[in-house]
Amino acid sequence: MSKNPYESPWRKLAIAVYGAPNEGKVYGTYQIDVKKMLSYIEKKKEQGTRITVTNFVTAALARSLYEDAPEMNCFVQRGKLVPREDANVCVSIARKGGKGMTGLVIPKTHEMSVSEIAEYQQNRLDQKRSGKEKGTFGAKDAIAKIPWPFRRPVFKFVKWWAFEMGFKIPFMKIGRDPFGSIMLTNIGTFGLETGMVALFPIGKLPAVIAMGKIKEKPVAVDGEVKIRPMLPLTGTFDHRIADGGKIGDLANGIIDRLKNPAKLDQPNR
Repeated sequence: MSKNPYESPWRKLAIAVYGAPNEGKVYGTYQIDVKKMLSYIEKKKEQGTRITVTNFVTAALARSLYEDAPEMNCFVQRGKLVPREDANVCVSIARKGGKGMTGLVIPKTHEMSVSEIAEYQQNRLDQKRSGKEKGTFGAKDAIAKIPWPFRRPVFKFVKWWAFEMGFKIPFMKIGRDPFGSIMLTNIGTFGLETGMVALFPIGKLPAVIAMGKIKEKPVAVDGEVKIRPMLPLTGTFDHRIADGGKIGDLANGIIDRLKNPAKLDQPNR
């Protein structure tokens, strides 16, 4: 058998030492100057095209994961790291009426332009926000209806059987990779700048990235102090999969891409 390039000695040890990512979590924060991005968004708006900061970060995150930190684009199953073929970003979405959160997985996100991501998301927002969902995101509502004494055991069984072992459950339509490759959530809509968000125990995700509220701040630009709109990003990472080096590769890739919004708004196929 050929050696699995995703499994270094450290990763094998981490899988054995840590439980699911409720234990082995690491965090990182960074602030990005988004002046060029905001100018580009305003220009597209004048042309009749609506794109958002979330759309840009989604595109940058997917391309960086796929191209700069592909070793992170995997999940743990049966004690081994399983690589993913594509970078599919799961964007968290608030349901209508304050009925919690759900997620929209964008397939092959790394190939899409920002405008394509915006169109894909917009076409599916109403259905997602209404709560009329099927598959994995619908299954969570079914589990929530189970009486309290039995809810936790059922959840633990589903988590072990479907997500850790990879077996199918006939009465629940759970896909092989239902939460995508990585998750992005916008906590800035709640007025927050930073937040150490949780890793969903059954998500099989290497990380969750949180976008904070953009604020103007003094920063050094070419040796001078200037006021710039700064976007805070906070990441929670599964330490079984991600270490400092790979987290740095992912962060630097996102930063570099957000500096060139026009290029991000071109397909990457």
